[in-house]
Amino acid sequence: MDATRPLSRRGMRSVAFLLAVCLVVVVDQAVKAAVRALYPVGEGETLIPGVLDLLHVENTGAAFSMARGMGPLLVVIAIAVLAGCVALVWREDIPLPLAVAIGCVAGGGVGNMIDRLFQGSVTDFLATRFVDFPVFNVADVFVTCGVAVSVVGYYLWNLKGERGPSAT
Repeated sequence: MDATRPLSRRGMRSVAFLLAVCLVVVVDQAVKAAVRALYPVGEGETLIPGVLDLLHVENTGAAFSMARGMGPLLVVIAIAVLAGCVALVWREDIPLPLAVAIGCVAGGGVGNMIDRLFQGSVTDFLATRFVDFPVFNVADVFVTCGVAVSVVGYYLWNLKGERGPSAT
C-alpha cells in the first residue's frame, strides 16, 4: 500500500469519528479525576453565583438518576450505542461534521461507561442553580449536544438528497 495515498471518504470519516471519541473521553476522564481528587462526595463550590455550582456526586444510575443500581445493563447499552455509532459512520456516506457529532455521542457514552466499570458509579459535578435539574458531567454535555447536532445534521443531510450508498 502506498503511504502517500490520501484517505478515502470513509477513512476520513472514521478518523474524525475516532478523534472525536478519544478527545471526549480524555477531557471527560481528566475533569472527573480532578473533581474526585479535589472534592469529597457531597462537597464543591460555586462557579457562577445563582447559575452553576460544582458539586461532586456519584450516580449509580443513568440520566436523571434513573435505573439506579443497574450499572451492568447500562454498560451493555453503552456498548450497543457505541457499536451503532461505529456502524453508522462506517456504512453511511455521511458528512464529516456529522461523523464528529456522532463521535461526541459515542465518546460521552464511553466516558460514563469507564466510570461505571472502574468506579462503580458515574462522577457528576455540574449543578445548575437557576433551574432545578439533575447534576451532570462533561460526558453528558457531549452526549446531549452530539445527539442534538446529529439529529439536525442527519435531517439536513437527508433533506439535501445527499444520502445514498456509502462511498469508500
